[in-house]
Amino acid sequence: MAKKVELTEQKANSAHLIFGQQNGNRKGRDLEKQRDLLAARLKEGDRAAAAELVDTYYEHIYLFMRRLGHDCQVSEDLTQESFLQAWQHVGQLREGKALNGWLYRIAGNVSKHYWRRHKTRKTISIEDAHVAGSSEAGDRAGDIEQLGQLKNAVARLPQKLRQVVVLHYMQNLTIAEAAEVVGVREGTFKSRLNRALRILRKQVGL
Repeated sequence: MAKKVELTEQKANSAHLIFGQQNGNRKGRDLEKQRDLLAARLKEGDRAAAAELVDTYYEHIYLFMRRLGHDCQVSEDLTQESFLQAWQHVGQLREGKALNGWLYRIAGNVSKHYWRRHKTRKTISIEDAHVAGSSEAGDRAGDIEQLGQLKNAVARLPQKLRQVVVLHYMQNLTIAEAAEVVGVREGTFKSRLNRALRILRKQVGL
């Protein structure tokens, strides 16, 4: 598990915050089919499917925790807790296309409950998460210094605004999926996202 966490740390990259390009429909149908099959197997109590869920989503949920401001050890603990709760509440999974939103909603609640229990703990900056930028990301950004400023600016956002930026631009959830995770209407989510982007533009000059 430690090796997996180390590799995940090395893969972490928030450069696409600047450009925010989603994958769109590319490979979308194949992913939906895979999610449908995985969701069906999970609901049947297939333990092999539970292991596949962890293999498929561990990196995503771990990075989600890191980007929400948890340190490495806490992120690892909360990620494991998220998958445990997912297995315990698999009956709430409706359909394959809801798999992303369902799992991230569980992880978001796990994170929220942690902060409630540890109100005195401070979030760490994304810069402190040892996020490694690729050369391609650097070329796209055109300015590594701006990328560093952007990560620091995201870290300073209020938790609610930080969460919407992380979900949509860093975890690549759609507006609909991310709004479901947060538990708000799509219009409310878009409003929070716009507020966050206005702050980031002002601080970083995007």
